[in-house]
Amino acid sequence: MGNAKLWGLKKSPWVFHLAAAPCNNCDIEILDILTPRWDVERFGIVLVGSPRHADALLVTGVINRKSLPRVLRVYEQTPKPCLVIGVGSCACHPHIFEPSYNVVGPYDKYIPVDVYIPGCPPKPEAIILGVVKALKRL
Repeated sequence: MGNAKLWGLKKSPWVFHLAAAPCNNCDIEILDILTPRWDVERFGIVLVGSPRHADALLVTGVINRKSLPRVLRVYEQTPKPCLVIGVGSCACHPHIFEPSYNVVGPYDKYIPVDVYIPGCPPKPEAIILGVVKALKRL
């Protein structure tokens, strides 16, 4: 039964988009991969509206004091095994926001991140490649 579930996860991952504290550039690119030009649904990748139905989390933005409890709550609600994919430079590292009093650190300090997709914003091809790389890790 476990192999069938894993096979299904690799063939049709359902993804939940979690915007912690982004500038919305990465969010726009995530929505762009759903348009007919990129059409990720042909690969079985579906954006879902609830973390309880998701196989993977696409996290964007810098994690801060206000968003940290919400990020942890969404991660706990996602069924395991779940993939966590950091999208954008802010999800990879806080960079210029690091000395801020409100920034609490990188995502992997609190939740296990499987793949980081750098770029500000990352191109749709990079997001698709990142999801595929995350699926290969299973």
